[in-house]
Order: sequence, then C-alpha cells, then structure tokens
Amino acid sequence: MTIRSGAPVVVGVDGSGSALEAVRVAAREAAARHRPLRVVHAFIWPLLGAPLGPVPAAPPDAGLRHEAERIVADAVTEAAKFAPEVAVTGEVVDGAATPVLLGEARDAVLLVLGHRGLGGFAELLIGSVAVQVSARAECPVLVVKGEARADGPVLVGVDGSALSTEALGFAFEEAALRDTGLVAVHAWLSPTPVGPGDMLPLVYDVDALAAEEERVLAEALAGWSERYPQVPVRHRVAHGAPARVLVEESAAAQVTVVGAHGRGAFTGALLGSVSHAVLHHSHGPLAIVRHRREGQKS
Repeated sequence: MTIRSGAPVVVGVDGSGSALEAVRVAAREAAARHRPLRVVHAFIWPLLGAPLGPVPAAPPDAGLRHEAERIVADAVTEAAKFAPEVAVTGEVVDGAATPVLLGEARDAVLLVLGHRGLGGFAELLIGSVAVQVSARAECPVLVVKGEARADGPVLVGVDGSALSTEALGFAFEEAALRDTGLVAVHAWLSPTPVGPGDMLPLVYDVDALAAEEERVLAEALAGWSERYPQVPVRHRVAHGAPARVLVEESAAAQVTVVGAHGRGAFTGALLGSVSHAVLHHSHGPLAIVRHRREGQKS
C-alpha cells in the first residue's frame, strides 16, 4: 500500500533530551523522504483538571499551557537546524500520550519517539507508551535509542511471516534512503518438544534443518533486490534465539527493523516476544512495522 501524498513524519516531544534527539532523527527522516515534519506534544493536564494558566503574580508566559507551547517551539527550532529544507509544524494536542500518538499515526508515513521521557525512566516509557504505540500504530514506529551511527547497514529480522515481509519492504526503503546496505537475518532454534509426551528423534539432520531455514530466508528476499538494485544485501542464517541474535547484530547497524509480531505471536499481545525484547535491548534505533488495517488512507 502506498502512503498518501504529503503524509508527514510525526515526532512526539515532551521536553526531554531524548525527545530532542528524536526530533533530530525525525528531521533527517523527513528530509530523506521529502516529507513535511509534524512535532506533537501530548498535553494531559486538561484531562486532570489542573489549572493551565499562570498563578497569581507569576509572569504572563508561565503556566502549564505556555510550557507545553515552549516545548513544541523549541523542538520546531531544533528540527529546522538539522533539516532547514523540511517544512516543520508543531502543535500541542490535548490528551494522554498513547491515544494522541495513535491518532497522529493514522495520517503519518512514520512516527518517531524517544525511548526515555522526563525523569529518565527508560523502562517506564518502553513498558508503556512505546510498546503500546508500536504495537497499535497504523504506520511504522521508529524508537530512537542507543548511540546513533552514521555508518553501518540497516538490519532486518526475517521469519517468513507476512508481517516480516512488510518489515523487509520498510528496511529496503530505509537502506535506499540512507544509501547503505541491508543485512537480513533469519534466526532459528533446533526443534524442541511442545508438551508432555512429545518426543523428538534422538538424531536429526542439522544440515537439512539449516538448509530449510536458508530456503525460508531466500524465499522471503525473492524480488526485493530487483526492486532495490542499489541496495547491497547480505544474508545471515543464525542458529540461536532470534531476539538475542538481532540484539547482537544491532550493535553494528544504523537501524534495526522488526515486525510487531512474527510467527507464533500470541493473539492480543501488545508486541511479539522478539520485537518486545529487541525494543528493550537493541543497541541503536529500532523501527517496528505492523500491518495497516483495511481501509486505511493511502
């Protein structure tokens, strides 16, 4: 599905240093895609009944509403420094972070988030806003974390599922935009019993199993190099836990791309186990891709 013309890159900001780094990344992404950038601050205080204006005897530019507007203005200024050719707009949107960001994602080509909010509670944000938004957003979500790299490939996890095909499409596009290569990783584990009474052969052909996993990766990649001939591709089939392999490989990547769910994901779970683990432990930015719903704008 093609994204509708003019759809922006959207970045969420909260005044933290992590959010400003997300703004810089979002500005570069918007420039590479020739898209506008929209800066959004979710303003929850009206829902809590808090007074929004300055208290008596305070400066006229004090108060929660003015502070929210300052956060957005600072982020817009920062974006303009890094990508002056990009049209940047900003808005304070009343509401809690997750529903506001999910609403913005409906009309975005990409949603960019910092991994650490005000106060530095990385695990709190990753456990709530980033997980919920990544699992439910109607566009890819790029979580900016770790040390940004100007070199290295785009890394993508492949498991043969329909969603990993969509992750592959995003990863190839990202590699083309960044003028870099792509590393496609398919990790697999040896068969194990799945319940009481299940028995495995005492001996099985490891080479045959590895060959089958090579076939899964080759089939998943078929046709993509023809669509993106400028992107050099390296295949890697690894015997090991997919999350561990991807986390290890992410140390050398500019960005890691995974599907929100892969094979065997529990229906109704926020994120699949692999994407959730990589979100917590990857060494650099992580893009999470999920299916767009039927009837979504294109």
